[in-house]
Amino acid sequence: MATQPEATRSINLFFGLLVLGLIVAGIWTWHHLTFDTQDYITEEILPILGGLLVLGVSIWVGTKKWQARKERLQLRDRLLQRFQKEPSAQKRRDLAFTLIEVNQFEVEGLETVSEPMAELFIWTLKTAIGDKQHRIRGMSASYLGILKHQPSIPLLIRALEDDHAHVRACAALALGRMRAQDAKAKLEEKMKEDWDQTVRSRSQEALERIR
Repeated sequence: MATQPEATRSINLFFGLLVLGLIVAGIWTWHHLTFDTQDYITEEILPILGGLLVLGVSIWVGTKKWQARKERLQLRDRLLQRFQKEPSAQKRRDLAFTLIEVNQFEVEGLETVSEPMAELFIWTLKTAIGDKQHRIRGMSASYLGILKHQPSIPLLIRALEDDHAHVRACAALALGRMRAQDAKAKLEEKMKEDWDQTVRSRSQEALERIR
């Protein structure tokens, strides 16, 4: 009995020979057509086939996008239900991170839970201290900007002084998203004086949004 790899190779060889045979047959047939028939195929048939191919591809791509969006929204709804029922603060925060990512970093569709999510991000910024937790502090700062949570602006301004550059850069990004006028002076300072290039760049981008 043939093994799976051998069977696969046999199938691939068969289809390869079949395609080669079809190409050879097509070339032979084309050269034996009259010039009038060749012109008719070239000028009439091929454009129609090309249009049908483009239409078919467009429908296929559109269907794939629609299906992907449907699945994404279904996943978002399931995550929303889990978020609302989850008693653990840390698990709720992780679900909040996932929700924003599944929602393609947009607040639309998350309005019903945006306030409790923002509270979790604020709690994380205040309690997840230490260098090893810089990633979740940075995500919390950045996602507060996505939620456009105006009450968190003073906390984000303070986060511009975080020990880790990643957190400072995320805080600058969030302040820019919210066009926080109160942060202009601090962002100008960071743009000029922070030792980290990314923080300086994010601060400059934030200022450009605010202005």
